[in-house]
Amino acid sequence: MQSWSFKSLVLCNEINLNAIASHFGITRKFKWEDPLVLSDRKLSGIVRETENKWIYIYYFGTLVFINMEFHEIQDIIKYIKNIEPNLKNNNPTEYIDEYKLEVDAQYDYSLYNDLMTSNEFIPYYLDIISLVLAKSTSLKKIETETDKLLDGIENIINYLDTGKFNMSDQEIAKTSAKVLRFKYNTISYLMLLDKPKAAWDNEDIENFFIQISSLFDLDERYKKINHKTEILQDITDVFASLSHEKRGTKLEIMVIILILFELIISIIEFILKY
Repeated sequence: MQSWSFKSLVLCNEINLNAIASHFGITRKFKWEDPLVLSDRKLSGIVRETENKWIYIYYFGTLVFINMEFHEIQDIIKYIKNIEPNLKNNNPTEYIDEYKLEVDAQYDYSLYNDLMTSNEFIPYYLDIISLVLAKSTSLKKIETETDKLLDGIENIINYLDTGKFNMSDQEIAKTSAKVLRFKYNTISYLMLLDKPKAAWDNEDIENFFIQISSLFDLDERYKKINHKTEILQDITDVFASLSHEKRGTKLEIMVIILILFELIISIIEFILKY
């Protein structure tokens, strides 16, 4: 029996693949959808045993390690940080996904929550499982951050129940930026709505990608994130309206005060004159 264990983790929001690739003598330019795959001699000098080990690095900040122990993963992350200075202050987050592929002539082709079995090994299995696992892990980070933002806004709504509103324009702008960032990350960065290039030319790869994506509920999770961000955007729009009304009210009061002040001065001048 052959087996491949996958571990995916989020390191940062974005990785410069071209900078890392050039260090390993890879000269081609990577597009947004292309992962940087390191194996065999590329890993030599970083880990002791390189046979049957791979690392997939994605531009959206997620790395997938195949058949690697914890200390090997830590060594690779440290090595990559030395290559790319922008990653120096980034540490692996708590967002981790794991999966396993087992191949044996006696197995049937089956997909489970944490395991896939097959009676033959096909190279694209590694590519597609790694891609979907990486998207799932990054999506988990976005889901958690979205929920935290919703919780924070709930506290503001509870404060509104008292008839008060103290959210500044700067806070509203930051909240709106976070909401837009979630949408941008899920659609543009993770490309959850897109399938890999290889799937366009190979029906088997396309079907396998659909199956694995369905296993990790990528489409359903994307819909939930999209729904939550729409709710957040609606709420921030309300906050912006309240802030504008509050500022407008202050301006009106200031105008009234100025008019009264001018009226008082006129009365004083009239009295002094007559």
